[in-house]
Amino acid sequence: MKGDVRVEDIQVMVADPSHEKYVDTILETISEAAKVRGTGIAKRTHEYLATKMREAKAVIALHGDEFAGFSYIETWGNKQYVTTSGLIVHPKFRGLHLAKRIKDMTFTLARIRWPKAKIFSLTSGAAVMQMNSQLGYKPVTFADLTDDEAFWRGCEGCVNVDVLHRTGRKYCICTGMLFDPTEHLPAKIPDEVLERIREIDSNKE
Repeated sequence: MKGDVRVEDIQVMVADPSHEKYVDTILETISEAAKVRGTGIAKRTHEYLATKMREAKAVIALHGDEFAGFSYIETWGNKQYVTTSGLIVHPKFRGLHLAKRIKDMTFTLARIRWPKAKIFSLTSGAAVMQMNSQLGYKPVTFADLTDDEAFWRGCEGCVNVDVLHRTGRKYCICTGMLFDPTEHLPAKIPDEVLERIREIDSNKE
């Protein structure tokens, strides 16, 4: 328990269209966190995150009707690579190990949706590195990550992008980490979430 917040009262779930009302709060929380850290961040629009929710490619945490945390999934290189991105916990709910719960569910969701894709992360945060390691990520060189230019353009908003440019994109302040699904057992996720994913994907065909 932290203050008047009980950990068991925070729900972590796969986001759906009903959660779009939280998007502006999510964007504001991400922006404020980036200012505190003194780093840049890839800019995302309201519609971008709302689409992630509609397509079952995002995870949200709620304390009752109050926003507590969020993360989403992006695919790169024709879905050969996946990232779990935008992990954020509202300041009011920090210190409750909520980031790990969100990370774990987003990671599992990515593995279910793209079981053969490699999941990677670029981070300078020790806490995220630790969570990644616990999930089976290993440190790698940037050459082992996607060469999709759309992904690397996301680094342009970071204050350290000059390092990335000077090194010819070989390394930067962030550490590259990679999860190879061929080295691990299949992931599991609740049947009701799987059913929703199947319905979304079948509507696209």
